[in-house]
Amino acid sequence: MSTRRSRHKGPASRAARVLPRPPRKARVDGLRTIASEASAKVALLAAQAGLEKKASAIEIIDVVGKVDYADYLVLMTGSSDRHVAALADAVDELLSKNDVRSISIEGRPAASWVLIDFVDVVVHIFQQEARAVYDLDGLWMDANRLPIPGISSEKS
Repeated sequence: MSTRRSRHKGPASRAARVLPRPPRKARVDGLRTIASEASAKVALLAAQAGLEKKASAIEIIDVVGKVDYADYLVLMTGSSDRHVAALADAVDELLSKNDVRSISIEGRPAASWVLIDFVDVVVHIFQQEARAVYDLDGLWMDANRLPIPGISSEKS
């Protein structure tokens, strides 16, 4: 057996030479901005569906760069389990009409807290008591809020 190392460059080393360079930071930031803008539109549509069904305390929390599971959290409150379920149906329906499909809907049977996952936007629809218990508003108190057309930005 020979102890000499082969100088043969096999397919793996050739592939390493032809792989493209990773994108530049500015390019990645530009793509992130475009994705964030698309996510903002989805969040605004979810808020619009809530407004049309008389949800209260609607907020869109900007978590871009703060978490890896979403760009925006949409919070809204319904007055009863039936109202929360109707809000969830309205959000899912309006976004489906705009070619945005949810990947998961949780909590519909009890409807004290329904979570709808649209990949980069997560919609939380609470009854008042559940919203107070989980206090996502307080958890993200320092995060920016996306203004919602038709809702005053001043808190009462």
